[in-house]
Amino acid sequence: MVKKLFNKLFNIRDKTSVAEPKGFRQDTSVQEKLANEAVKPKKQAATEEVFISDSVDVSALFYSLLFPTKSNDTGGVANNLEKAVMDDVEHALMSPQDVADKVLKLPSKLAELDKRLKDESVDIRVLVDEIHDDPVLSVEVIKLCNSPVFKRGDREVTSLQQAFVQLGRDQLRRLVTTCMVREMIVIKPIYYRRFGLQIWRHSMQVAYLSSELATDNSGQDPDTAFLLGLLHDVGKIAIFKMLLDEFQLAEPGEQPSSWLFRQVMTSKSLSLSALLAQCWHLPACFESSLSQLANLDSTPTEPLAALVWRANLISECSMLYHGKKLDEPCLARLLIDADLSRDEFEVLHEKLIEV
Repeated sequence: MVKKLFNKLFNIRDKTSVAEPKGFRQDTSVQEKLANEAVKPKKQAATEEVFISDSVDVSALFYSLLFPTKSNDTGGVANNLEKAVMDDVEHALMSPQDVADKVLKLPSKLAELDKRLKDESVDIRVLVDEIHDDPVLSVEVIKLCNSPVFKRGDREVTSLQQAFVQLGRDQLRRLVTTCMVREMIVIKPIYYRRFGLQIWRHSMQVAYLSSELATDNSGQDPDTAFLLGLLHDVGKIAIFKMLLDEFQLAEPGEQPSSWLFRQVMTSKSLSLSALLAQCWHLPACFESSLSQLANLDSTPTEPLAALVWRANLISECSMLYHGKKLDEPCLARLLIDADLSRDEFEVLHEKLIEV
């Protein structure tokens, strides 16, 4: 009792070692990776003013952006906050319908409105009237029309009719879908700025890149690629909401700080995305593509999944590079995987900064 009181007074907390996450028990390659990482010598912490190549876990790039590795990285030891979130995620994977119904509910009219926007036989004026019936959606669509990534020309869009004339049916469909998916993220501003905004920006970048790559040479439908890119990280959004709940119970200042947490979250978030696509009754290609993306041990072979995988990697490289978390040698290695030259990356990087 005395020891417990002493620890509480001086904020001394026991660490919980997680040697074998449930989802990795059959994955010997991940176990070997964890074992090899555990014996790596500790590197001296670098200063914030320079590129920090050892702050990036290449097997979990996006979580390296959210939770950078620094001198306090606990390696394979999960703190109480991380352990609580990982337990929440395991429960979510066992009961994804609960997450789809309570944590991350897809807007009920998204599928129907997307289907009608896609149907050339439906009069666009009827669809514009339907969107007008939702004032919040109308405002968000117009705002997105005037954003750097979607804006066409110098003229500002001030109405849905003007948006259709200037952008066309397909682009309007993407804007409506984007705004409705964004409705799923209802987060306190302070937390949204810190984490949620990064997740949403990444989702937007992957959607944009997926559409562009599909248009260029993949033979895939750009609109399907856009929606898959937009939804590929819904598992991350669900986990982020779980993390916010656990922050309320955590000790002040406690943060995710282990590469184990980053790797588990990377794998589990994609698996959860696939399960949510199934719960939402999205087309079968979404679930199959997301399931392939969840297998971190191999590059997807299915064309649509491979396209989104590449878009995801380019976006992660861009965001980390912009945040000065990638040095040139590390970036060069990742661009080989992305099948992208340095010059091509610079062109895309400049566009993604505006997203």
